[in-house]
Amino acid sequence: MLIQPVVLSGGSGTRLWPLSREKYPKQLLPLMGEDSLLQATLRRLEGLADADSAPPLVVCNEEYRFVVAEQLRLIGKPGRIVLEPVGRNTAPALTLAALAAQSVGGDPVLLVMPADHVVTQPAVFQQGVRHAARLAQEGAIVTFGITPDRPETGYGYIQGGATLDEVGARAISRFVEKPDLATAEGYLQAGDYLWNSGLFVLRASVWLKALALCRPDILAACEAAWKNGATDLSFLRVDAEAFGACPSDSIDYAVMERLAGPKVVAGLPAGVVVPLSAGWSDVGAWDALWQILPKDADGNVVQGRTLMQDSCNTLALSSGRLLACVGVQGLVVVETPDAVLVADQRHTQDVKKIVDRLKRDGHTEGLLHRKVYRPWGWYDGVDGGERFQVKRIMVKPGGKLSLQMHHHRAEHWVVVRGTARVTKGDEVFLLSENQSTYIPLGVTHRLENPGQVDLEMIEVQSGSYLGEDDIVRFEDLYGR
Repeated sequence: MLIQPVVLSGGSGTRLWPLSREKYPKQLLPLMGEDSLLQATLRRLEGLADADSAPPLVVCNEEYRFVVAEQLRLIGKPGRIVLEPVGRNTAPALTLAALAAQSVGGDPVLLVMPADHVVTQPAVFQQGVRHAARLAQEGAIVTFGITPDRPETGYGYIQGGATLDEVGARAISRFVEKPDLATAEGYLQAGDYLWNSGLFVLRASVWLKALALCRPDILAACEAAWKNGATDLSFLRVDAEAFGACPSDSIDYAVMERLAGPKVVAGLPAGVVVPLSAGWSDVGAWDALWQILPKDADGNVVQGRTLMQDSCNTLALSSGRLLACVGVQGLVVVETPDAVLVADQRHTQDVKKIVDRLKRDGHTEGLLHRKVYRPWGWYDGVDGGERFQVKRIMVKPGGKLSLQMHHHRAEHWVVVRGTARVTKGDEVFLLSENQSTYIPLGVTHRLENPGQVDLEMIEVQSGSYLGEDDIVRFEDLYGR
């Protein structure tokens, strides 16, 4: 039996703003240690024997494909990356993954995991995976139900039916939406309700057949997108027009809720829920992160440069600047170079309303960090004003920016670390530390790092327009 890890990495994580941004969402952040949530999702499978687990298959948005590829490379799990040209929710994403899994032959058991969840007991999780995989190999559609420890109103629930084996797997009786507090307390007392985890285990062919019964329109659109797709570098790129025409729907609504209860569809395989108590959290908001991170004697969670004075039960995260909290309790305070959030923990679900306002009013803080990652490295917008902008740029060893030209700005480059190979018009030359060059407006140019250490430099732009869309690319190593 081959287990194919499938990681769905399409969420935006707006409730964890300002650390999470639309083009750098929470799954790419190291919220629980040195690894990002995406990296931690894959590492929790390391207890499975190599013979049982295939290289990962990641479905992600095209916007952050290079960051995903780099994070997989750093932990030695390159896998395959399927790009979604637009977001269409989890059912189409899983369908692309199933088609990709079958394209290399066989009919593997898919272990479907959101990239932004936390599991603090991976050994327990792996035991559950092996149990669920055996059931899935026999044709069942399996999901994990998290054993509740409180009357949670932020999760959907699954009611378990008949017990199917000695390990505790149960038939799915019904799915229920997020309840109010009184209903959640009733579910907790009843003992047969589990939190809906969003984790699934099923064979690729079983998913495709189930979707053909429940949502043939989604299946047809995804098959067309896959058929007309192509391989781009290390990415599997589907046809944008065909996938753009695909309806948007979740795995739950498209199939899972039709396995049992009032929405049942004849001909579907058995739906099974496996109880799981492995320290799971979907880290859906700042209060959830506070609950699972280690706390000091006063109940505070602190990261970065922080000082706490007479404060308790507060989450304080600093990305650089000193963050001081005096006489506060039950707050969330998050500092980044370009934004600061202060929120009552009881209202952290409403952070997304701030992000909606930022987008509506055209503010970039809802989309991007000040530091923007690129396939060759990153740049950080240090300062800016009328007709000028200052950036700090890092280019990885072997990294190469596109051969490009600007219509509206000139650039001054100063190398502060490493070696730069510069193309300027017909010239190609090297710059070392403390050396500089000037790129006039309208001149073709390129920056490369031919060395073995990171290239760091300061770029000063000046001109009538400084937007990132003022780039004319002539050659690009990364296919942009």
